[in-house]
Amino acid sequence: MAWILLAFAIASEVLATTALKLSNGLTHIGWTIAVATGYITSFVLLARALKLQLEMGTAYAIWSGAGTAAIALIGATLMGETLTPLKITGILLIIGGVIVLNLAGGH
Repeated sequence: MAWILLAFAIASEVLATTALKLSNGLTHIGWTIAVATGYITSFVLLARALKLQLEMGTAYAIWSGAGTAAIALIGATLMGETLTPLKITGILLIIGGVIVLNLAGGH
Protein backbone atom coordinates (compact mmCIF):
# COMPACT_ATOMS: atom_id res chain seq x y z
CA MET A 1 0.00 0.00 0.00
CA ALA A 2 2.86 2.40 0.77
CA TRP A 3 4.26 1.98 -2.74
CA ILE A 4 0.86 2.73 -4.25
CA LEU A 5 0.60 5.89 -2.16
CA LEU A 6 4.09 6.88 -3.30
CA ALA A 7 3.14 6.33 -6.95
CA PHE A 8 0.07 8.55 -6.53
CA ALA A 9 2.21 11.15 -4.72
CA ILE A 10 4.57 11.22 -7.70
CA ALA A 11 1.69 11.51 -10.17
CA SER A 12 0.14 14.34 -8.15
CA GLU A 13 3.45 16.21 -7.98
CA VAL A 14 3.96 15.82 -11.73
CA LEU A 15 0.46 17.13 -12.44
CA ALA A 16 1.04 20.07 -10.09
CA THR A 17 4.34 20.95 -11.72
CA THR A 18 2.80 20.75 -15.18
CA ALA A 19 -0.01 23.03 -13.96
CA LEU A 20 2.65 25.40 -12.61
CA LYS A 21 3.95 25.91 -16.14
CA LEU A 22 0.42 26.41 -17.44
CA SER A 23 -0.47 28.87 -14.65
CA ASN A 24 1.56 31.62 -16.35
CA GLY A 25 3.40 32.63 -13.20
CA LEU A 26 0.40 31.80 -10.99
CA THR A 27 -1.69 34.43 -12.79
CA HIS A 28 -4.29 31.98 -14.15
CA ILE A 29 -6.53 31.15 -11.18
CA GLY A 30 -7.70 27.73 -12.41
CA TRP A 31 -4.19 26.43 -12.98
CA THR A 32 -3.01 28.06 -9.74
CA ILE A 33 -5.66 26.12 -7.81
CA ALA A 34 -4.51 22.95 -9.60
CA VAL A 35 -0.92 23.70 -8.53
CA ALA A 36 -1.83 24.15 -4.86
CA THR A 37 -4.15 21.16 -4.81
CA GLY A 38 -1.62 18.93 -6.55
CA TYR A 39 1.28 19.80 -4.28
CA ILE A 40 -0.79 19.48 -1.09
CA THR A 41 -2.12 16.12 -2.26
CA SER A 42 1.37 14.97 -3.16
CA PHE A 43 2.81 15.86 0.25
CA VAL A 44 -0.09 14.24 2.10
CA LEU A 45 0.31 11.01 0.11
CA LEU A 46 4.08 11.04 0.59
CA ALA A 47 3.62 11.55 4.34
CA ARG A 48 1.19 8.65 4.53
CA ALA A 49 3.54 6.39 2.58
CA LEU A 50 6.33 7.25 5.03
CA LYS A 51 4.04 6.57 7.98
CA LEU A 52 3.17 3.11 6.65
CA GLN A 53 6.61 1.69 6.08
CA LEU A 54 8.87 3.38 3.55
CA GLU A 55 12.27 4.66 4.54
CA MET A 56 12.42 8.44 4.27
CA GLY A 57 15.59 8.68 2.18
CA THR A 58 14.50 6.05 -0.31
CA ALA A 59 10.94 7.35 -0.62
CA TYR A 60 12.03 10.96 -1.09
CA ALA A 61 14.71 10.03 -3.62
CA ILE A 62 12.20 8.03 -5.65
CA TRP A 63 9.53 10.73 -5.33
CA SER A 64 11.81 13.54 -6.43
CA GLY A 65 13.77 11.54 -9.02
CA ALA A 66 10.78 10.01 -10.75
CA GLY A 67 9.01 13.36 -10.71
CA THR A 68 12.03 15.11 -12.20
CA ALA A 69 12.38 12.55 -14.98
CA ALA A 70 8.66 12.67 -15.76
CA ILE A 71 8.61 16.47 -15.89
CA ALA A 72 11.62 16.52 -18.21
CA LEU A 73 9.83 14.14 -20.57
CA ILE A 74 6.55 16.08 -20.36
CA GLY A 75 8.41 19.30 -21.05
CA ALA A 76 9.96 17.80 -24.15
CA THR A 77 6.88 16.04 -25.48
CA LEU A 78 4.09 18.49 -24.59
CA MET A 79 5.70 21.87 -23.94
CA GLY A 80 8.17 22.06 -26.83
CA GLU A 81 11.25 22.08 -24.62
CA THR A 82 14.50 20.74 -26.00
CA LEU A 83 15.71 17.27 -25.16
CA THR A 84 19.41 16.99 -25.88
CA PRO A 85 21.51 13.83 -25.64
CA LEU A 86 22.96 15.14 -22.37
CA LYS A 87 19.47 15.68 -20.92
CA ILE A 88 18.46 12.18 -22.02
CA THR A 89 21.55 10.82 -20.28
CA GLY A 90 20.58 12.67 -17.10
CA ILE A 91 17.04 11.27 -17.22
CA LEU A 92 18.40 7.75 -17.71
CA LEU A 93 20.74 8.23 -14.74
CA ILE A 94 17.80 9.33 -12.59
CA ILE A 95 15.80 6.28 -13.65
CA GLY A 96 18.82 4.08 -12.99
CA GLY A 97 19.20 5.58 -9.53
CA VAL A 98 15.57 4.85 -8.72
CA ILE A 99 16.04 1.24 -9.86
CA VAL A 100 19.16 0.86 -7.70
CA LEU A 101 17.33 2.27 -4.66
CA ASN A 102 14.56 -0.25 -5.16
CA LEU A 103 17.02 -3.11 -5.54
CA ALA A 104 18.90 -1.99 -2.44
CA GLY A 105 15.90 -2.97 -0.37
CA GLY A 106 14.60 -1.43 2.76
CA HIS A 107 10.90 -1.87 3.38
